[in-house]
Amino acid sequence: MLSYKDVISVSQLNAYIRKMFWEDDFLKQVFVQGEIANLRDYRGHLYFTLKDENASVRAVMWQSARSGLSFVPEDGMQVILLGNVSVFERDGIYQIYTTYMEPFGLGALYASLEKLKEKLEREGLFKEERKRPLPMFPRKIGLVTSKRGAAIKDIISVGKRRYPGVEFVLADCKVQGEGAAQDIVAGIRALNEIPDVDVIIVGRGGGSQEDLFVFNDEGVARAIFASRVPVVSAVGHERDVTIADLVADVRAATPSAAAELVVPNAEQIRIVIENLEKRAYACVRMQIDQNRRRLENLVSRPCFERPDWFVVAGRESLYRLRKDLEDAILSIVSEGHRTLNSELAKLDALSPLEILSRGYSVTRTLPGLCVVRDSNEVTPESRVVVTLHKGSIVCRVEERHDSEEGSVQND
Repeated sequence: MLSYKDVISVSQLNAYIRKMFWEDDFLKQVFVQGEIANLRDYRGHLYFTLKDENASVRAVMWQSARSGLSFVPEDGMQVILLGNVSVFERDGIYQIYTTYMEPFGLGALYASLEKLKEKLEREGLFKEERKRPLPMFPRKIGLVTSKRGAAIKDIISVGKRRYPGVEFVLADCKVQGEGAAQDIVAGIRALNEIPDVDVIIVGRGGGSQEDLFVFNDEGVARAIFASRVPVVSAVGHERDVTIADLVADVRAATPSAAAELVVPNAEQIRIVIENLEKRAYACVRMQIDQNRRRLENLVSRPCFERPDWFVVAGRESLYRLRKDLEDAILSIVSEGHRTLNSELAKLDALSPLEILSRGYSVTRTLPGLCVVRDSNEVTPESRVVVTLHKGSIVCRVEERHDSEEGSVQND
């Protein structure tokens, strides 16, 4: 008969097994290689199955560990992961709690990629100040991609829809596998030889990390850097970032996004032009209205309504000025006459002729015409000329009377 004293619960069993896993040093840190399957993202945590051709094991990667990934895990991807093996007690299922993951076979490749990034960054290939703006209205766009890929279809479809007149020039090339890097470099150089190519789009559709690795090639990066025209990198999907993206003048998340960045939207341009036309019309209309009001104000002034009034007013003003000038001249002349007469009166009062007009005369000797001021200056029988107020007479002295004695001298 069975003894039940050693019976345990399921929870106790799972807890015991979990303890066994936890105490096993080998399972605390184990590297496992396999293929990802049934990948599920739940609130930032990754839940998936790791399998090989013979077996499978469940795995989980918490969001904190996932944030350190340098790639995006996908179903079918071969990876190497590091983690500890433990039991999820509720379900009794053991799984790998993943702390690190890298694509299988790409570990060394990623290390060399990081070294290449550091090298190109030191040389200045990633500097933002050297990157050129895209042309606003490109007429011819160069494409470096495969003619059989989805990228070219997306770019041309979006471009023609946005701006039907745009022209595309394709440099067909391999975008993955052996020789792809050399094809891409040759395509970039060939499009640079076409004089009227305004911008170049280099890219391809999405793929695995291995598929996109050609766009991490140093030769591709240097060809983009040396391009004489701006280059837009459109590699993979939005989550994929390559060295080509870092070197290019502009990075587009997808080929379709590249077409939207490069090709102007004709409808938006039409709307902008219409708005500019409306604004220009409004400005011109405003200027016309302002000038009309100014003209109306000018026309309403008296000089335009009664131009003859200004002629009459000017004539009256001229007449007043002429009258004032004449009066001023007459006043000046009259004042001059008065001054002249006053001075003449003064001169007349001092003039010998005025004295003579009162009955006086001037006597002068002959022939010397010396003025006789004293009777002693002449002798009887001397001839003198007497100047009167009017005319003169010649006389002979018969007698001389001395003024002091009053006596007559008869010499």
